[in-house]
Amino acid sequence: MTELDQTLVTRIVEAALLASQQPLSLVQLKGLFTLDEPIPDNAVENALLELQAACETRGVELVEVASGWRFQVKPDVHPWVARLWTERQTKYTRATLETLALIAYRQPITRGEIEQIRGVAVNSSIIKTLEERGWIRVVGHRDVPGKPELLATTKAFLDYFGLKRLDELPPLSELKDLGELEPQLSLEPAIPASAPDTAAQADADDGVQPSASSDADIRQHGPEMAEATATADIPEELPSNVPPHRDDADAASSEQTP
Repeated sequence: MTELDQTLVTRIVEAALLASQQPLSLVQLKGLFTLDEPIPDNAVENALLELQAACETRGVELVEVASGWRFQVKPDVHPWVARLWTERQTKYTRATLETLALIAYRQPITRGEIEQIRGVAVNSSIIKTLEERGWIRVVGHRDVPGKPELLATTKAFLDYFGLKRLDELPPLSELKDLGELEPQLSLEPAIPASAPDTAAQADADDGVQPSASSDADIRQHGPEMAEATATADIPEELPSNVPPHRDDADAASSEQTP
């Protein structure tokens, strides 16, 4: 059996990454080659390194996120590429962004704990929307009366915002110390080179504008999530006996993001 040369392996890996609408893991990339098509040792790893180096002068970069490897738009050209979706942006309420930020930074966390921190009853549509987006999931139950669900973010959340691990989120202390927050998360460039089109999971109570938009439409709101985190006054420890004083639904119409 003739071993495939490194050049061909690199071309195959590049083509697979460009053709896939989802990040590809190292295992998936290696699975492209069968035993009848042997490749050099560490050929896939070397291909990824070559492709990363080749992107230095291009408008895209090859990055590793939680689910694997993908090409995505570089920050310096992001403003121009983002214009592809400016006519149909999806907007989120501040309540949604704060809820998502609290789950990201305080996970696993219950809905009741989110309400204690924010002093606001969380609208069920917010949790439903985040679950339908695949950004959060139930990972267990708190061992207290009522067994409330514990919420945490998913790999899809990390992939969506261009993160490999949760520890890549900016430190909460840094966000809380900034009054005028510049975007802290490197989220804007997280537009995959081949972003899949999906139907938006819209909910009027959540302040999401209905539209048949692609996932890339709302990646621009990553900095807004960071800003919401900065202004949500998230304490290091959860407060106790702080009853919610109003419902997010009451303020949904006035809390929509710009």
